Amino acid sequence: MKELNKETAVKTVRPERIIQFGEGNFLRAFVDWIVYNMNEKTDFNSSVVVVQPIEHGMIDLLNKQDCLYHVNLQGLDNGQTVNSLTLVDVISRALNPYTENDAFMKLAEQPEMRFVISNTTEAGIAFDPACKPTDAPASSYPGKLTQLLYHRYKTFNGDKTKGLVIFPCELIFLNGHKLKETIYQYINHWNLGEEFKAWFTEACAVYATLVDRIVPGFPRKEIAAIQEKVGYNDNLVVQGEIFHLWVIEAPESAAKEFPADKAGLNVLFVPSEEPYHERKVTLLNGPHTALSPVAYLSGIDIVRDACNHEVVGKYIRKVMFDELMETLNLPKAELEKFANDVLERFNNPFVDHQVTSIMLNSFPKYETRDLPGVKTYLQRKGELPKGLVLGLVAIITYYKGGKRADGAEIVPNDAPEIMEFLKSLWATGDTRKVAEGVLGATFIWNEDLNKIPGLTDMVEKYLDDIREKGMLEVVKSII
Repeated sequence: MKELNKETAVKTVRPERIIQFGEGNFLRAFVDWIVYNMNEKTDFNSSVVVVQPIEHGMIDLLNKQDCLYHVNLQGLDNGQTVNSLTLVDVISRALNPYTENDAFMKLAEQPEMRFVISNTTEAGIAFDPACKPTDAPASSYPGKLTQLLYHRYKTFNGDKTKGLVIFPCELIFLNGHKLKETIYQYINHWNLGEEFKAWFTEACAVYATLVDRIVPGFPRKEIAAIQEKVGYNDNLVVQGEIFHLWVIEAPESAAKEFPADKAGLNVLFVPSEEPYHERKVTLLNGPHTALSPVAYLSGIDIVRDACNHEVVGKYIRKVMFDELMETLNLPKAELEKFANDVLERFNNPFVDHQVTSIMLNSFPKYETRDLPGVKTYLQRKGELPKGLVLGLVAIITYYKGGKRADGAEIVPNDAPEIMEFLKSLWATGDTRKVAEGVLGATFIWNEDLNKIPGLTDMVEKYLDDIREKGMLEVVKSII
């Protein structure tokens, strides 16, 4: 079998216009795959220089393959099963700034450089006052970026046409706003001057983004078959789902420069990222949090099987389409398309997504993903959403422990204080006390949910019904 490199495979040489902080699976299966499609289908004609954001990473593996690798996309696309393999050739080279700091800083001197993209984990966008401008490099990602921007400002004598467009992909809400604030902190902390600050403000753009694609990563089980199929000894194959979405809070001018939509990709340039963030949390994460304990206590272990179950499948659709969707403010057709895409993702035949893996930290997840929907639905409809409330009751029941109807041991796993709290409530044997205790736990909810009209009574009733009839019968009663 052939080794994968530019001697054995075609690698097109293109201008280096993108600096990418991060070499991990997500960026390679999402951003670099998007750039590949833009190169193939538009006149974007750009390559990516990867910068390893931490001292120890995988750029040596990348460079060994001349930064070539295959993306394996799997899933359902409009009901059709897809399992594709694409050779991605957009990364020109990969640098370690800790051992190649001069080469890293010289990126700022390249006149054609235009974009910076990053995914340095949620903790990556943080201000570290210990970083110094003379560090080679600064330890934090925003510190490195500030060093690079300052060097570019100096190299081109403050030329405002040499600013950079920055798209952070870290999974925090309004990541661009946070990154911009952190860069300002470094400019002030390092006394880099008002003129540089003005150049950064006027010549550069930092845009908030929302990214969405499940990327399982390296396909250990299937790697031999994949290598056989492509004919290369590719040790950097990365698997991802078919679905992809990139929402960028930026003006139309940015869309013209970065023409992903022209390549037929699901990349949206919008005035505000917030409704799309809310849509994802509400229609993807929200149903996950509610369906998992309901499915598990109904004897179902895999998300896909829950979607296809004749009873629980209807429950999932009720929660998504009849309840959560009613609490959002985007156009109905857009929400329905997104919800149907989510169901296709839940139904992915290539991923056995265990419902128990979703149930860690269930109460905090419910608080951010589903509780706002309960309140908004009550406000708009004048009644409580039964499916969402049942999801909460299923979490409470799951934390009781014991056995499922099929004899499987229920082994909840969460923060010790939550486990002890639920154990003490269930020890009373009184479902009213359990309902009032959980809803009144301000250390979980930051408020007393017993004040929501009718909620305590409904939670108590469902707790009693589950104890008497079992989860599946209660689900039938509300659909």
